[in-house]
Amino acid sequence: MHIENLIKMANQIGGFFEAMPDRQEALADISSHIKRFWEPRMRRALLAHVDATDGEGLDPIVRESIAENRVSLEPPPAAPLPSASVSATS
Repeated sequence: MHIENLIKMANQIGGFFEAMPDRQEALADISSHIKRFWEPRMRRALLAHVDATDGEGLDPIVRESIAENRVSLEPPPAAPLPSASVSATS
């Protein structure tokens, strides 16, 4: 997925929650929505974009939400593949 699409979707989510009267709740809800509905590779790409460009293209509320809730957005590391054990037969 292209980062431009992720930015657009994140800004749409931010726009929806920005109307909430409680800003802290809005920030938490933006990150919560992204965590629940975006697959890990999408979240990784968004966070990499934030790291590389300081969130260029993201609305201020989305950047703030990511900054405050980054730990919860980071996907767990991928599980290592099981190593194949070779057994010698006699």
